[in-house]
Amino acid sequence: MNPERPCRTCTDFKTWAKLQKKTYDSEKIAQKYDEDGTAIASNRKRLDCPLDKDELGSATWSFLHTMAAYYPDKPTSQESIDMKTFFNVFSKFYPCAPCAEDLRQQLKKTPPQTESQKELSQWLCKIHNEVNKKLGKKLFDCKLVDQRWKDGWLDGSCD
Repeated sequence: MNPERPCRTCTDFKTWAKLQKKTYDSEKIAQKYDEDGTAIASNRKRLDCPLDKDELGSATWSFLHTMAAYYPDKPTSQESIDMKTFFNVFSKFYPCAPCAEDLRQQLKKTPPQTESQKELSQWLCKIHNEVNKKLGKKLFDCKLVDQRWKDGWLDGSCD
């Protein structure tokens, strides 16, 4: 990482902003921009900015869990091999270097379980919870992965 230009995907937004050594008027309202770039008053940052580490992580977990949710119940041997290969290649190119290294180490300890949708979803949930534990975040009840990522909550709130 170039210390003069820190990697956004390796830091959360607040840290990244501080590292940019920019001064912000804390009283000033953050700007939101419409499609043609016109500023609109808002309390949020722009929606079309590069992802920071937290945003990238959240989007990545959403993608991975959704992919696992739609993995075949009875994958072919080639699909199983392809999914294992995907995780190994993914861990080499993930944009946050410390996160990628952590994933590579995790894959060595606990290789992807690709024998069925249920096994892959449960494996990924456990891996995600390992990361949550390291970050001091709340753990997810892995019995609920299909409701969260595929079928929707039983109370119908996703319908």
